[in-house]
Amino acid sequence: MNKRELLVLVELGGYPNFVPLYQRHSYAVEMVNSVRKAQAWMKRHRPAVVVAEFYSDPQFRDRMSNLESLLASLQRYCADAKVIVLIEPQYRPKLEQVMKRYSIFGVVEFPLREERLESLLLQVEG
Repeated sequence: MNKRELLVLVELGGYPNFVPLYQRHSYAVEMVNSVRKAQAWMKRHRPAVVVAEFYSDPQFRDRMSNLESLLASLQRYCADAKVIVLIEPQYRPKLEQVMKRYSIFGVVEFPLREERLESLLLQVEG
C-alpha cells in the first residue's frame, strides 16, 4: 500500500519538528524550504496534506503573503489536498483575506501545540 504524502513547507522554522507526528499518522513526509521547491515537488506528487507557515511582508509586490503562489499551484495540481497553516497571531487578518480566495483546512497559531496539529490530522483522516 502506498503511503499518503504530506508536504511540509518550512521557510522560517524555529519550532519543533513534527515529522514524527506525521509519520505516526502514516504519512510519507517531504520537507521543503521554499514555495518554488514545493511547486516543483507537486508537479510529480499529489499530497493529501500540506502543512505550511504563513507570513506577510510589505515588500511582497504582487501578493499579500508567502502562500498565495503555493495555494494557486495546489488548486491546479491537487485541489483535494488539505492545507494546514502555521501562523503567528498578528498575521491572522491577512490570512482571513487569503482565505476568501483559497481553501484552508485548518490553522494552528503559535505557540504551536502538537495536540492541535494532531487533531487536524485526525479530522483529515475522517
